[in-house]
Amino acid sequence: MTLLASLVGTSERVGATAARLGKVRELAALLRTLTPEEIETAVLYLSGETRQGRIGIGFATLREAASERAAAQATLTIARVDQLLDSIEALRGAGSSARRMQVLRELFGAATPTEQQFLLRLLAGELRQGALEGVMVEAIAAAADLPAAQIRRAVMYSGSVGLTARAALLEGADALSRFGLKLFAPVAPMLAQTAADVREALAQLEGIVAFEWKMDGARIQVHKSGTEVRIYTRSLNEVTVAIPEIVEAVRDFPQQALVLDGEAIALDAAGRPHPFQVTMRRFGRRLDVERLRRELPISAFFFDCLYHDGGSTLDRPTRERIEALTEAVPQALLIPRLVTDSEPAARAFYEAALTAGHEGVMAKSLDAPYEAGNRGAGWLKIKRAHTLDLIVLAAEWGHGRRTGKLSNLHLGALDPATGGYVMLGKTFKGLTDAMLEWQTRELLAREVRRDEWTVHVRPELVVEIAFSDLQVSPRYPGGLALRLARVKRYRDDKRPEDADDMNAVRRLAPI
Repeated sequence: MTLLASLVGTSERVGATAARLGKVRELAALLRTLTPEEIETAVLYLSGETRQGRIGIGFATLREAASERAAAQATLTIARVDQLLDSIEALRGAGSSARRMQVLRELFGAATPTEQQFLLRLLAGELRQGALEGVMVEAIAAAADLPAAQIRRAVMYSGSVGLTARAALLEGADALSRFGLKLFAPVAPMLAQTAADVREALAQLEGIVAFEWKMDGARIQVHKSGTEVRIYTRSLNEVTVAIPEIVEAVRDFPQQALVLDGEAIALDAAGRPHPFQVTMRRFGRRLDVERLRRELPISAFFFDCLYHDGGSTLDRPTRERIEALTEAVPQALLIPRLVTDSEPAARAFYEAALTAGHEGVMAKSLDAPYEAGNRGAGWLKIKRAHTLDLIVLAAEWGHGRRTGKLSNLHLGALDPATGGYVMLGKTFKGLTDAMLEWQTRELLAREVRRDEWTVHVRPELVVEIAFSDLQVSPRYPGGLALRLARVKRYRDDKRPEDADDMNAVRRLAPI
């Protein structure tokens, strides 16, 4: 059995190594030594996750459990850590808090001080040693002697880098071929990179491009088999019961088997979009579905087809997926699209989208496959104002009427090269009283440390920031700062990994 100390040592070396190839080499070396039972768990730990997911333990509780005693030498195995986390996750009912603390004390008491610090950061969601999914995919490929593209594709379908690693290392390419798109098993949606305008999009994508209206709705993935229809959000949560009108519409489509990508959006009587927050009322936790359906009807507009009667279309080029989509979906439920290589025509289409009240347009290469879960170069988003989805790293206490509220947000983006967050600036603008109340509560729940003025938090909340431009700044380690930034909205429909990273930020930066 592999000692946790071996994994922790690898994590430290990966974190201290700037070169991507060096990180891959360290990770692959460890993967080759693992027993079959340890592979999934170890890969998840090195990626900053656990097999049990979030187990509902706050940082203060973890720190208390880690502060009592530590082992003098390394005896704790990866398998034993996993067993103890299983027992913590299973605790329910009266007295569970006390029993949870007892198991935590056993876990931390069996760990050396170095192992304790690793476990503390892992369980708090603060482990950032640079073993991002892209690096881990390459490490799995190296350890299994398989092409990285094959590993990446399997992760896309399986939804788990840990499960994929186990299959690749134990069974090889034949096992990976079993992973594929299946009905009612949603895949992460493809994401877009950013272009400044239609001219840049046409230059980057080259040739004839498909432009589509970019609606400010809720991303949905719809699966249909016969009369059964299920709908999932961008975070893969099922919301079928919340939007029955979309279920009913899709059920009438003639194809027996479909997976569609689209937007659910609430429109007013004039056909213009309601604000995003209004649309999201249809996805609330406590729903009076029939009343909301009457008061706030919701529409669906589809822009991609991932599965058609014959099977998956993910690997087919955009032009073929559009053909399948057009065959499957009535014209009224298709997102407006213009296929052109003309800049004036594309600009007019973009202006029409803005006039209709939408965010802008998407530009898509007709040759690109659907890269589930990736921010593919074949999709570009073009908006009127610059916006980025950033991570809240900390917040400062407010003054005056904001006394007692966390106000000034510290904003950052993940740097894929290092695995760390890069701060890009601060803002307290655009926050309503309701947002101040909400963010104070949510940020305090994620607190990891504080000083007199600032509360530092786990990097979990995604916030959409509008800004005039990026400027070169020696003040921040990344060398860039947001200018005239303001909060547009919190993106509770996005996970931290869905936020824009430093690569996206740099594409908007001045030369």
